[in-house]
Amino acid sequence: MPTDINNLAGLSKANQPAELSSVMVPLLKGVVYRDDEPRRWADLLSLKSQITDYIAVLGLQLILDEAEGYAFVRSRPADDDSSASESAGGDLVPATPVPKLVSRRPLSLPVSLLLALLRKRLAEFDASGSETRLVLSLEQIVEMMRLFLPDGSNEVKLVNQIETHISKVIKLGFLRLLKATSPGEPATYEVRRIIKAFIDAQWLSELDARLATYQLALTPADNETG
Repeated sequence: MPTDINNLAGLSKANQPAELSSVMVPLLKGVVYRDDEPRRWADLLSLKSQITDYIAVLGLQLILDEAEGYAFVRSRPADDDSSASESAGGDLVPATPVPKLVSRRPLSLPVSLLLALLRKRLAEFDASGSETRLVLSLEQIVEMMRLFLPDGSNEVKLVNQIETHISKVIKLGFLRLLKATSPGEPATYEVRRIIKAFIDAQWLSELDARLATYQLALTPADNETG
């Protein structure tokens, strides 16, 4: 029987790299959600320390929110990359900056506006304490953005433009298009709670000023007088 136990222990160790890879690859590609992938989420929690050590070599850090149920990786802050090391002679030598594996993508003004409005709506939703998932219809999102976009007589064009912005936010991972339950049903979207990790409370406290800036920037110059 001791031989069987040893073989079982060896098998468990042999499987661990495969389990680590099954979590690492999705993390390096995007976000892992507890609700979408419960088994992978369980592996992520059990391998948290190994994952943290592994991605540190790549200049990344693990962002894991067990309460909200999401995890992703991002580049370490610049302060961590510029830490100094001690040479053999006792002098402090600046560490070589780690190249950024996760690139930053600039956002258009309308997409930034939509993200700000979604974050504000999620904060109001959480304050009400009624549900756990914030679901918005296309019509609701259009009405949210209409106040900040230039007035126009072409309603179809406006909706099409907003749908384009929504598609970009879906690709960024902050919205998810929900499946229709019946033919012809209007589109509905779930606001992914990971948006809270990118737009924090301090940013949110300055939201009114930011929204005023968006509105001013999106107002056509020909509306000015003088």
